[in-house]
Amino acid sequence: MIHKKRAFHARMRPETLALRAQLAINRRIPTSTLPLVPLFGLNGSANSTGNGNGAGFLNDGHDDLPNGSATGPQRLRFVILGRSITSSWGNGHATTYRSLVRELTRQGHEVLFLERDAEWSASNRDLPSPPYGRVALYTDLRQLRSRWAREVRNADVVMVGSCVPEGTAIGQWVTRIAHGVTVFYDIDTPVTVANLARGDLDYLTAALIPRYQLYLSFTGGPILHLLEDHYGSPMARPLYCSVDPTLYYPEQCEKKWDMGYMGTYSEDRQPALDELLLQPARHWSTGRFVVAGSQYPKQFRWPRNVRRYAHLAPGKHRAFYNSQRLTLNVTRAEMVEAGYAPSVRLFEAAACGTPIISDWWEGLDQFFTPNREILISRSSEESLYYLLAMDESERVAVGQRARKRVLASHTARHRAEELTGYILDIMKPSRAAATLVPSL
Repeated sequence: MIHKKRAFHARMRPETLALRAQLAINRRIPTSTLPLVPLFGLNGSANSTGNGNGAGFLNDGHDDLPNGSATGPQRLRFVILGRSITSSWGNGHATTYRSLVRELTRQGHEVLFLERDAEWSASNRDLPSPPYGRVALYTDLRQLRSRWAREVRNADVVMVGSCVPEGTAIGQWVTRIAHGVTVFYDIDTPVTVANLARGDLDYLTAALIPRYQLYLSFTGGPILHLLEDHYGSPMARPLYCSVDPTLYYPEQCEKKWDMGYMGTYSEDRQPALDELLLQPARHWSTGRFVVAGSQYPKQFRWPRNVRRYAHLAPGKHRAFYNSQRLTLNVTRAEMVEAGYAPSVRLFEAAACGTPIISDWWEGLDQFFTPNREILISRSSEESLYYLLAMDESERVAVGQRARKRVLASHTARHRAEELTGYILDIMKPSRAAATLVPSL
């Protein structure tokens, strides 16, 4: 029996409240004016894989503009310094970088990915040699500077990602020596902004933001105005997560689970997971549920009808989604507060045609139409309704419509084109004066 609804209220951490205060100032700006689409349409040595060609980075001469004919697409040389591309264990950065680098190389660009050889990733590498671009590991900042300064200096685009160890020092170095466009790619924007005021970050400072010519954010909406108006970014634009449709698609297989969830443990997400999945599992003892993700407390008591997987490698994600009748999306508190922050799990599940139940946050309807392409749940009762009372044909139709939406707007190809569009816009002579890097 479905009881009276109990609305779920996420617990807010202090940094979340700080972010709320900052964003409140910027809410005066209509969110409709914010761009949701672009302005245009194992040691220190390198592992050369796929179509990566190191010669382009070792050329002594550096053209002011990227290679390519005037009539054809311009070939850009990228250096990306990211948290990880070789290991997806306990982080979502690898999935994002893999799809982005794969698509950039498919489009003819050269990509060198530089990754810190950290112990946590070295012990859990599920893709040590990606079959696209070039990947090189470095042990520390000194080795990075000594071995890769030439490539950083001569690249058309140098991108530094969030959560990179010693990212602040790396960013200062990159913005000082790079001849090309310098970019900061924030995959954790609400968390970053919430901690900037306290100086509680290893990878970015407020003073460093204006030195990057482009600030790319996993989060859109008012936070982009905050980055430009308050922190002085010359150009803040969204570069949302995406999905590779060659890896995520519907498969005919047994629906082992009535409802599932995939996500690393997070204290602020746990109340929502309990309300929207674990409570329904307790009420519906014959239902079949599954939760995949690392770092959950060992002492946590799971309902007997909830299967646990400590970690699922990306190669198993498609089968995981396709084996569910419904899949749950739960959003971090900082992301809920900022809004306009879709997770990669949303796009992956949708590409598989799996119907999604999600918590609500501002801007969600910019990516999926509620009750048509995505189902919104605010309580265990609503989750149980979708599980037990929703017409099966409509459930399937929701998943199909979401897949169609994702393929039209949110693939890795779309993101690569958005990224190159931003870069080429900066390279235009008319933008040169507006994007000069401040001198040290």
